[in-house]
Amino acid sequence: MEKWFLKNKKGDTEGLVKGCGISPSLAQILVNRGVRNVETARQFLGEDMESLHAPELLLDGEKAADILRDKAAEKKKIRIIGDYDCDGICAAFILKKCLTEMGAEVDDRLPHRILDGYGLNIRMIEEALEDGVDTILTCDNGIAAAEEIRFAKEQGMTVIVTDHHEVPFTEENGERREILPPADAMVDVKRKEDTYPFQGICGAVTAWKLCQLLLGKDDPLIGELIVYAALATVCDVMDLVDENRIILKQGLKRINRKPPVGLKALMGAFELYNKKISTYHLGFLIGPCLNATGRLESAQMALDLLDMEDERQALVYAHKLKELNEQRKEMTRLGTEQAIREIKEASPSGSLDRVLVQYLPDCHESVAGIIAGRVREACHRPTLIFTKAKEGVKGSGRSMECYDMFAELSACRDLFTSFGGHKMAAGISMDSEEKIDELRRRLNAQCRLTEEDFAEKVLIDLALPLSRTSLALAKELEKLEPCGVANPRPLFAEKNLVLINGSILGQKGNAAKYTMKSRDGLLHQVMLFGDLQPFHDFLDRKFGAGSSRRVYTHTCAFPMHMVYQLQVNQFQMRESLQIVMKYYC
Repeated sequence: MEKWFLKNKKGDTEGLVKGCGISPSLAQILVNRGVRNVETARQFLGEDMESLHAPELLLDGEKAADILRDKAAEKKKIRIIGDYDCDGICAAFILKKCLTEMGAEVDDRLPHRILDGYGLNIRMIEEALEDGVDTILTCDNGIAAAEEIRFAKEQGMTVIVTDHHEVPFTEENGERREILPPADAMVDVKRKEDTYPFQGICGAVTAWKLCQLLLGKDDPLIGELIVYAALATVCDVMDLVDENRIILKQGLKRINRKPPVGLKALMGAFELYNKKISTYHLGFLIGPCLNATGRLESAQMALDLLDMEDERQALVYAHKLKELNEQRKEMTRLGTEQAIREIKEASPSGSLDRVLVQYLPDCHESVAGIIAGRVREACHRPTLIFTKAKEGVKGSGRSMECYDMFAELSACRDLFTSFGGHKMAAGISMDSEEKIDELRRRLNAQCRLTEEDFAEKVLIDLALPLSRTSLALAKELEKLEPCGVANPRPLFAEKNLVLINGSILGQKGNAAKYTMKSRDGLLHQVMLFGDLQPFHDFLDRKFGAGSSRRVYTHTCAFPMHMVYQLQVNQFQMRESLQIVMKYYC
């Protein structure tokens, strides 16, 4: 059962209304999100590229750029080594386009999830040596590859790291000591010494910032490449605050105006040519297709698509990627169902571990992280899913805001053969499945989470009667876009509504429209999307068996409270207000 909290933070809402020309409702929402004055409100709502933080502020940024300029001028062979997810793919593409523009001799290598595992490894370095590579440039990985980079340096190679992941550390006398690789330059805002103003950028944005140092901020290619920085920001689930919002806004503007060939092909595969592309399309349709290549085949397929210039060839390729993603979705569904079933069978009393650690030996290791995320959502607990690997087992973890998974796993690093990640997610390898139970025991023994931490927290922006909603307000709320992590779509609430009746819509029965009466006696139409069964269970539990059927056949009077969102519904060139129910009690 979730817990509802009304934010209602204190701030100068009146000043924001006057200074920004916005409604009191939007002003309160901005205050709830940490906006305290007119200047920060304008920055939050704006999209001025000049508001981006200067790339010169990145620790080792200029150093990395100087080395790459020299290597390009000397025609030394540079190899970009990325990652097999959307962020790593986009970062590699950004760097390759930039270095090619500079006239550098450059190629790329993306690891194979199963054959190589995450990030830089010794085999890749040996391959690079055989191919006459002088300089390795990592992106979206490398900060945790101290041993591998030491080997490369011993062979006389130059190594530049660009990453955004947490720096590994040891703890001595309560003090953290970073374990940094011996690279020639390390660009990662998570470094302790880095004073860059915003730590929330992804690997592709880090790469894009380095390209600004190489080419200059006003180079036309920088503007073109922002599209991939925006895509990666969404797909790597970064907080949509600070400069991430500007990058995403600018990227979406370019995609909607003139999408590059590869992304246009993916839009075509989903029949999106005449639709306005949003964060939803990037995060749930286009991005997952790129990710699917790294999960089930080779991420090189996605990189090849991004580099294509022939639209017909790209469209054929895009359909292949879409098919791969459909396979991935089915594997995820089956794995999630199995994991939840086994977790519940292991806890017949209903008392789950505070940290869930589950072994699915037959699950494809590429979907373990997605399954971990789904289980976390269903059980409201930090979750690690392990699968059988070529050598031992591999695990992927997904966490909650109140649980620093990277720090907690760091205390168990003696069990791991490799390990990396950040507060909300991690990847692990161990040499035997017997260590899974030991990890489960230790994580739960050191866990300080309480039952209150496991309840889903619903943060309500405003207590807003339905009678005060309007199409104008729904349209004004679009100023908050793009919405996502750390900047969710606003939630509103009203108590003491009465459910009168409803009707199920669509062939799949995954939407319904309900008539609600508010305390002032007015009737309102409210939509509910997705699986209707939890709402039906709620009605039967609260108002008696058969109530969920009765609401569709009779006039009822079921009192309830509701949390909802406001949306603009567009149909046949007409706009109307749409009230969408999200939570109920």
